[in-house]
Amino acid sequence: MLIPTIIMAILAVGLLYIGYQKGGGQHITGLKSAFALTWTTLPLLVFAFIVAGMVQALVPAELISKWVGAESGWRGLFIGTVVGGFAPGGPYVSLPIAAGLLKSGAGMGTMVAFMTGWSLWAVGRLPMEVGILGWQLTLVRLASTFFFPPIAGLIANYIAQVTKLHS
Repeated sequence: MLIPTIIMAILAVGLLYIGYQKGGGQHITGLKSAFALTWTTLPLLVFAFIVAGMVQALVPAELISKWVGAESGWRGLFIGTVVGGFAPGGPYVSLPIAAGLLKSGAGMGTMVAFMTGWSLWAVGRLPMEVGILGWQLTLVRLASTFFFPPIAGLIANYIAQVTKLHS
């Protein structure tokens, strides 16, 4: 987490500097926008981190390992795919939950299936998608991406096994 934090800090300071140099108070406008976004997003982040932490604390690692661990096979990939597809919210919710599950013993492939299901299926997004794009495009998109989450999970399991053997 240190390297991404350093990169983001350098980017933020660099953009603030550019905004300051341009004049016109763009750096202040940017900071106000950032604080407004923080204010609206912070409660969701806090609750998502609480959920992720409580999953680690309350759900026994053996149970997580059995159902969605590296050895859970197709069952884990299916569970990860479906739960990811139905996971509410954006990355502020899903990423902390995936990280918490991974730390608690979930398999790499299952978490890849979870994240891929979350991004491709996005069941919570379907009403808006149908409303804006129509049924036909939405159904074609769903049909064309339906098998990707478990396939991505299988590929992740393979990569995890190969890299584990060679490390």
